[in-house]
Amino acid sequence: MSRIRVVAAIAAFVVGAALTVAVANTASAAACASAWTSSAVYTGGMTASHAGRNWQAKWWTQNETPGSAAVWADQGACGGGTTPPPSSCDHPAWVQGQWYTAGSIVRYTDGKYYIAEHDNPGYDPTISTWYWNPHTCGSTPTTTTSTPVPGGFVVSEAQFRQMFPNRNPFYTYAGLTAALSAYPGFAKTGTDTVRKQEAAAFLANANHETGGLVHIVEQNQANYPHYCDAGQPYGCPAGQAAYYGRGPIQLSWNFNYKAAGDALGLPLLTNPWLVQNDASVAWKTALWYWNTQSGPGTMTPHNAMVNGHGFGETIRSINGSLECGGRNPAQVQSRVDAYQRFVGILGVPAGNNLYC
Repeated sequence: MSRIRVVAAIAAFVVGAALTVAVANTASAAACASAWTSSAVYTGGMTASHAGRNWQAKWWTQNETPGSAAVWADQGACGGGTTPPPSSCDHPAWVQGQWYTAGSIVRYTDGKYYIAEHDNPGYDPTISTWYWNPHTCGSTPTTTTSTPVPGGFVVSEAQFRQMFPNRNPFYTYAGLTAALSAYPGFAKTGTDTVRKQEAAAFLANANHETGGLVHIVEQNQANYPHYCDAGQPYGCPAGQAAYYGRGPIQLSWNFNYKAAGDALGLPLLTNPWLVQNDASVAWKTALWYWNTQSGPGTMTPHNAMVNGHGFGETIRSINGSLECGGRNPAQVQSRVDAYQRFVGILGVPAGNNLYC
């Protein structure tokens, strides 16, 4: 009898057959895929690891935990992925919407730990980086070096009007500033220069998507019936042609309305017209995409700007499949021109990597 079989037999005798199964599974476990995160979007066929197992998405999903949602197919145990936190790490899991005081430590959905640097009502630690910092389990909490942004938004109303002299009255400055509370890390992360660069980048992309904040809805009505993915389990309750592009970044498709509505606590799947009737809702959906979606890119536009990847990566995340890599250079230039104009109004440099 081989040594492995002897060890397995002894283990089975001592602690029972269950441990034998665990040892066998560990020995044959596949490598772990990238860790699942609640903010990432997964489409059919994509894989992620969670709780020591690999999972494969059957269809589009976001914020549905593997093992607790039918969208995920169990691919078996895996090994060699993220090392589980040591046993001394017993901090509670982060809960969206729960109040946290400064100093609270939580375990995020990817198994990493974060410490609250400021009181907050359950903001996402990976998005609201002014409120949360990464934390190494077992280390001594350190005090934050961040400072709050004085006043309000880094773009004044006068500067906003200068950026959009011909805007549609629907796109109000008040609607924009009212929407900012949905993602407090937006334009409030990093240095004053970084904050202004992010605001300029967001508004430059909105400028391009809407023709200078002129268009509230997509102009090509022939496209409207195409944005209903009837294969989604929730279907298209507002109608086949109800999920056309709306708002500053032209939110479209039923699954995007569903995901944005769930994130913002709004019934956008059943009432997508809220985006074209309420300025604050319109801005919130744009901020939802900016802060949580990577689209055809590899990072959210928010992360691209605050982590120094440059304006070009925001283009990739919004429309990279059609504009990046030499495709539609005039469209890219339109976005870059607006960004350079806006950072000029805000008095900061444009930075590197303007193109994608």
